[in-house]
Amino acid sequence: MKLTATREDFLAPLQSVIGVVERRQTMPVLANVLLAARDGRLHTTGTDLEVELVAASTVNVQQPGDITVPGRKLLDIFRALPEKTNVTLSTEGERVSVRAGRSRFTLSSLPAAEFPLVEEINAQQTLSIPQGEFRRLIDKTHFSMAQQDVRYYLNGLLIETDGKALRAVATDGHRLALCEMELAAGKAKGAHQVIVPRKGVLELQRILGTEGNIELAVGTNHVRAQIGDIRFTSKLIDGRFPEYSRVIPSNPPRPVEADRETLKQALQRTAILSNEKYRGIRLTVRPDLLTLQAHNPEQEEAEDQVEVSYKGEEVEIGFNVNYLLDALSAIDGDRVEIGLTDSNSSCLVHAPGILHTLYFVMPMRL
Repeated sequence: MKLTATREDFLAPLQSVIGVVERRQTMPVLANVLLAARDGRLHTTGTDLEVELVAASTVNVQQPGDITVPGRKLLDIFRALPEKTNVTLSTEGERVSVRAGRSRFTLSSLPAAEFPLVEEINAQQTLSIPQGEFRRLIDKTHFSMAQQDVRYYLNGLLIETDGKALRAVATDGHRLALCEMELAAGKAKGAHQVIVPRKGVLELQRILGTEGNIELAVGTNHVRAQIGDIRFTSKLIDGRFPEYSRVIPSNPPRPVEADRETLKQALQRTAILSNEKYRGIRLTVRPDLLTLQAHNPEQEEAEDQVEVSYKGEEVEIGFNVNYLLDALSAIDGDRVEIGLTDSNSSCLVHAPGILHTLYFVMPMRL
């Protein structure tokens, strides 16, 4: 194999796939990237057996071929080279040579045949949707995914469609985030539901942009997305996601409306003296006034007050302040509505009048 291109034509695809490449792996070949050169194109592939990323770039191919090279070392080499340098990459026996100006690097390699690839995914559902809209679904929900929960189906993001809308839902058992977008008529073929693992969601979020469309294909065991010159493939979590619609209060009887940024800043101030482990904060809502209180094992206390729009009876309720802050940070607009039922029921957080993005937070005892 022999090919020539600018530093940037090698660097850009490497940066796109390196997120799934680790230096220490149970299989040595997984620390490598697969370089496949033919027909004027270089396809760079990285995988950790759960997520696969393939990025394509245009190069001058003198001799086509496939080889695997240590991914992190190759990335460090291209990062260290001067901008717009012409680089020649070639195989010399079982070694790979990288030449750029007066610089020369020789890297070890492993046969391309040892590199595990995901071939066809037997797509049952295909969608072409605006990239920016799909990114919004992930941005507004991903932070509610569980981390290393024994309920493995919570360690990912639910992506579902009912034929009319595409919806993303994440929950860790203490809070839930939901965001949806409408689909054009005929875009989806009936109802479909899959759970994308946490690693896949975070990699997808990293490579998604805001322009153009994303081609989404869902198979029985994998989901695949084509984003420009990058192809993303992830295994799916085999499990049943909770029936989340049952736990979302449809119309809480005590809505509290506030300025989003003012409330967020008050929560951040009060949280300074909250219990570092449990992060509990007490909310007391009275007509037109919300009082925030926190204390910790050192007997330190914090209190703050925020003017709100509320006309009901007094309610006192405790929450994990981080969950409220995450929801407030994800909401668009200047105002926020927190729907309360009573001291023992979860609250519903959303922008007033907007129900396509919802946050559901369970109370905690203080």
